[in-house]
Amino acid sequence: MLEQIKSPQDLKALPVSKLEELCGEIREKIINVVEKNGGHLSANLGSVELIVALYYVFDFPRDKIVFDVGHQSYTHKILTERYELFETIRKENGLSGFPNIFESVYDCYSSGHAGSSISAGLGYCYARDRQKQDYYVISFIGDGALVNGVALEGLINNSEKPEKFLVLLNDNGMSISKNTSGLYRALTSLSRNKTYSKTMKKADNKIGKTFFGKFLKRIKSFIKRIFSPFASLELLGIRYTGVYDGNNVKQTVRLLKDIKNSQRINLLHVKTVKGKGLKKSENDSEKYHGIGKHFTSSVNSFSCALGETLTEMAKDKNFVAISAGMLDGTGLKTLKENYPEIVLDVGICEEHALTLASGIALGGIKPYCAIYSTFLQRAYDQMVIDVCLQNLPICVCIDRAGLVGADGQTHQGVFDVSYLSHIPNLTVLAPKDVAEFKSMLKFSYDFKTPLAIRYCNGKIEDFAFHDEFSLKWEKTFETPSAKLTILAVGYRMNKLALTFAESSNFGVNVINARVIKPLDTQILNEISTPIITLEENVVNGGFGQSVLNYYNLIDKNIKVLNLGIKDEFVKQASVEKQLEINGLDIKNLKIQAKKLIN
Repeated sequence: MLEQIKSPQDLKALPVSKLEELCGEIREKIINVVEKNGGHLSANLGSVELIVALYYVFDFPRDKIVFDVGHQSYTHKILTERYELFETIRKENGLSGFPNIFESVYDCYSSGHAGSSISAGLGYCYARDRQKQDYYVISFIGDGALVNGVALEGLINNSEKPEKFLVLLNDNGMSISKNTSGLYRALTSLSRNKTYSKTMKKADNKIGKTFFGKFLKRIKSFIKRIFSPFASLELLGIRYTGVYDGNNVKQTVRLLKDIKNSQRINLLHVKTVKGKGLKKSENDSEKYHGIGKHFTSSVNSFSCALGETLTEMAKDKNFVAISAGMLDGTGLKTLKENYPEIVLDVGICEEHALTLASGIALGGIKPYCAIYSTFLQRAYDQMVIDVCLQNLPICVCIDRAGLVGADGQTHQGVFDVSYLSHIPNLTVLAPKDVAEFKSMLKFSYDFKTPLAIRYCNGKIEDFAFHDEFSLKWEKTFETPSAKLTILAVGYRMNKLALTFAESSNFGVNVINARVIKPLDTQILNEISTPIITLEENVVNGGFGQSVLNYYNLIDKNIKVLNLGIKDEFVKQASVEKQLEINGLDIKNLKIQAKKLIN
């Protein structure tokens, strides 16, 4: 049946009785493709019925749907003239794993980070009403995104109170890791309240059919005000409907048809099963939230090392570890299992994570915050004001720094060196391998000022040589009468530099620039050869430009070539291909080195 659905119009031609079967076929398609390509599995398996019901009731692309978080959109892509292309999702030149306005007219908003849907939806409503247009706007929010500050700001600031606007809350009990927020606990208590659930079900069965049904309709809003944690939404002009089974496609179609006829802002709250249809995903939806090809995972990685090292340190050290909804991804799940009392998961609230850490630090406990590079961008103000201005001993562990491959443009961690390097009081490190990372973590405990450690994802092979870690650069390859010096930042760049140096037919020195800020000026003063800097960060404002700036300040005439990420958003491809596109490969390094020394 699914192969015959070429567009939303084909879906609308089906009888409602066929939708459940169609959902099963979509779910099977997602499982098969994600197993081959990698991607976000469990969130998409749980949202199939919701999206099918939306496309059955509303008229896309005339109506607009904004996904939040955008990784829930696989069913949306399958139903919108991209079924044949779905096999290419997350591949080079293939479909994006997130909505992308440059990919399809059905993707009305490019959403990769959490919290944007309600504000963006309100923006669409304003533009629509101002231009006297007529279409419905749906903010599809789930996977913990509602607890994000931006989403709540959107709910509160709907002063225009637009009509034909639906906030669809896909409540699967998770953010990326298990949702632990107070708001989520309120949602859970509501959905488990037997009196509320029975009364609402009885009302839905009777409303509009009998005299008793009409009476129930009049008291239904009163009951909601008593039981619902969303009672205050009514004061904001938002009609709340819930809690319903979002995996019941027939019921969801009926609910959406009713809402479509409403002239108010509506919030429909449904419960879904994250990972539905794949037993191992249902049982461990956190593990199967985002997976690699063939459901594999890396063992010897920086993320695993973080969990292992902090678990070891917890035996005799006083600290707290903070995650922003990514316990498993950042490696903190191991620590949580062994020392649950010292791990705080705040959900998708990076700003809150850093400000919380600042209060904990002032209270006398050492905080470690583990956050992906791409998500740390959201907490820039907190990094500047709450952490660095107060000069607090907080260690921020920046996971997925550098290129991340198939996750695409919204998730590359290629800006953090640039936006952190100019902040006073902050020290920024980049380990060359797992062994050095573990040394940095142990060093960090007694470090009394703000510290950031950035590292890439994936499996890591430790180098054979290590010195005792200090805030100095490490000379890893030296050649008598060298004609070139390479300053390498991080694992991949050190590996590239050493591979080049070992095969070069002229002398090369390689330095592990493990301290990005402050620069090791002693070594910089010693260098007399031309220099190539290598970093997985945009060249603009990056490590290499800091080196150039230093030489300008001391008026030292030396050739410096900066190699890093180009001034453009990095498209999805393998990490190896992304490195090649940006000239961070052995072939280009040989070309640039020869040019520089001649």
